[in-house]
Amino acid sequence: MWQFDYPWMLFLLPLPWLAYRYLSDYREARSALRVPFFAAMSRAAGQTPGTAAATGGRWQLPLNCLVWALLLAACARPVWVEKAIEHEQPIRDMMLAIDISQSMQTTDYTDASGQQSDRLTAVKGVVRDFIAQRKDDRIGLIVFGTGAYPQAPLTLDHASLGVLLDEVGIGMAGPNTALGDAIGLTIKLLDKADEQEKVLILLTDGNDTGSAITPDHAAQMARQRGIVVHTIGIGDPQATGEGKVDLQTLQAIAQTTGGRFFRADDRNALQAVYATLDQITPHKVKTFSHQPKRDLFWLPLGGALLLLLVSHLLAALFGRFARGRSRLLHAEH
Repeated sequence: MWQFDYPWMLFLLPLPWLAYRYLSDYREARSALRVPFFAAMSRAAGQTPGTAAATGGRWQLPLNCLVWALLLAACARPVWVEKAIEHEQPIRDMMLAIDISQSMQTTDYTDASGQQSDRLTAVKGVVRDFIAQRKDDRIGLIVFGTGAYPQAPLTLDHASLGVLLDEVGIGMAGPNTALGDAIGLTIKLLDKADEQEKVLILLTDGNDTGSAITPDHAAQMARQRGIVVHTIGIGDPQATGEGKVDLQTLQAIAQTTGGRFFRADDRNALQAVYATLDQITPHKVKTFSHQPKRDLFWLPLGGALLLLLVSHLLAALFGRFARGRSRLLHAEH
């Protein structure tokens, strides 16, 4: 459909009539020579003096009105509004925090081919599949050991995210487990995000031993900022030291932030965990509509210019024709 962007310009349509109605006639004073025997001179020359019409001819008034209307229509900016274009934007920012402490090298997981693999390799494979299913979400990656470090910022470029995930190695963040620092870093990275839903998936096989902020305090701060934390424990709760997973702390973190706690003892259980997460954090996107506009002002503007050009050409042709006919009549006499 088409519309005027500045329809108020059309209120100027009666302006010429108002000027004609209420403004006085324009009179120009010129020097003139009065000849008492002008009529005798005209008869001797064989030419009859004419009188100029004040209106410029019958066609002049409607032509001027039409040109004025076309110019106003061009100034009102007619546009053609095309079909709306839909744009999808994620409304969820999701961070993945993966434990890469020394205990993640334990080979107690089985890969798809039945071979034994370490925990981090199994986690990478399942996380990669999970990322592939979240194409509409902005996903970031945090790795933590003795300290917590951002491996990838929030991004929709999941291919690059997969490359950065592959570069993660066991022990590159230190041998210990800074669980509270991982949550604190997530709060910092998501602090400026304007999306409605913010999610952290925290995966660890150990217990917090060296965080600057306790996991409980970090969970309280996450809840205040609207961050939901889902926790996944993949370690052995019967082990000792760094290899012992603190299931109670992970449950408390999830409960405080309104998230879910999961226990994943092997690769199949880990896949089931991410499948469940995909259900409880469904795809949601905001759809924006943009309607492109094509300017059509050149149509009335071109019409006005064309009318003026044609009228001047016709006036010139009729004037030349009238002068030629007058000379022909005088020649006959």
